Order: sequence, then structure tokens, then C-alpha cells
Amino acid sequence: MSGDVLYKILKALLDVSIWGGEMVGDENFPKDGPAVFVGNHALALGPIAVCCSLPVRLYPWAVGDMMDWSKAAAYLNKDFVEPQLHIPPPLSVPFSRMLSQISVRLLSSIECIPVWQGEELLETYRISVNYLQEGRSLLIFPEDPALPRDEQCNMSPFKKGFARLGEMYYERTQNVLRFCPMAVHPGLRQVKLGKSIAFNPNNNSANERVRIKSVLESAIRNMYLEMTLQSYAGIPLPH
Repeated sequence: MSGDVLYKILKALLDVSIWGGEMVGDENFPKDGPAVFVGNHALALGPIAVCCSLPVRLYPWAVGDMMDWSKAAAYLNKDFVEPQLHIPPPLSVPFSRMLSQISVRLLSSIECIPVWQGEELLETYRISVNYLQEGRSLLIFPEDPALPRDEQCNMSPFKKGFARLGEMYYERTQNVLRFCPMAVHPGLRQVKLGKSIAFNPNNNSANERVRIKSVLESAIRNMYLEMTLQSYAGIPLPH
């Protein structure tokens, strides 16, 4: 089974069984070319919500350990099985091993991009730019889990490394890459797509990474809070 077919099947199953939400802000969807879609993680729901809601095939960045047979079980146990599924040890350990047998195969089959650390991160960028050159759009959740969450929007500050894709894509193609902010609101079962921002090749590279990261983080936070306030006031969100 091809990755595209598996992606469509998973998308349909997850939409029915877990997500069942909708996308708003359709007018902000990029008209052409590949793009990098950036959102808040919303724990495990963010990737599911975005893939189910957006009408385009996405290629997500995934933590490298999640796609490594030797590390996936331990990562799942620490990050998902015990804290989110609330399965206690010692049952959590064999359950994580069983789950990793499924998750590693699925993530590899739908062509997720492993995000490595240190020098291996260059391989993450290489694969990512290759995908973009082929016209594929990426999905990235750049929150830094080491930093505290904002209680208002349940979102941690972003790392800025993903913004390097703008300069690397421009160096390779001389085309400007667009970054699209998305706010995932689990309570409302909505994904809101904001206006995209473009990489500026005339800006200093280091400053441009900070600009892209800051603008996207601010846009996503503001969209999330706006959605929350509108729901409190009983104001329907525009479609």
C-alpha cells in the first residue's frame, strides 16, 4: 500500500473516531506551491486535528526517537502512555512496546520526517527541502517541551530552528517559502488557519529566523485566544 493511500485511510479513520472537527479560515489557504504549516501541538491531538482538517497531503516532522525501533517504546512510555493514557507501570512498559511496533511502521509508511538532534539534524533539513522541492507541504509543531506552557492557550514557546527551511529552500530554488500558522482548539474541535508569512531573503538570516518564529507564535496564540473568547461570548466563528 502506498504512503498516499495509507494517509487517506488513516485520515478518514481518525476523523471519525477521534477528531470530527472542522477548519475555519479557508480563505487563508495558500493558492499554489508547497508551504510549511505550523501549529500548536495540543498534546497528541494537534497532529491528528490538522491532518484531518486540511484538504492537502501533509508530511509531518516527527521526533526522531518515535521513528527509531530501539528508542520508540521508551519515548512513547514517557511522553504518551503514562502521562496521557494514564497506564501505570509495570503495565505501561509492555503496552508501550506493543504500541511502538505499530507507530514506527505507520510514521515511516506515511513518510514522516524524523527530527534528529545535533549534527544529524542536517539530515532532517535535507529531507525537508527535498520534499518541498517536490511540491510537498510540511507540518511542524515547534513548541519547546522544556519550557513552561502558557496556561491561557496551553502552548509552550516555539523553537526557531524550523525557520531555517526558508533560507535553505531559497538557496536551493530561488523561490520564497510560505509559512502558514494554525491554531488547534481541542475544546471547540476547530483548526483555524491564519494568513501565511513569507520568508524574506533580504533580511539577515539569524534575524529572519527569529522574525518567522515570533510572528507565527504570536499569530497562533492570538487566534487561539480569539476562538476561546468568541466561544465564551456565543459568537459563531466565521467560515
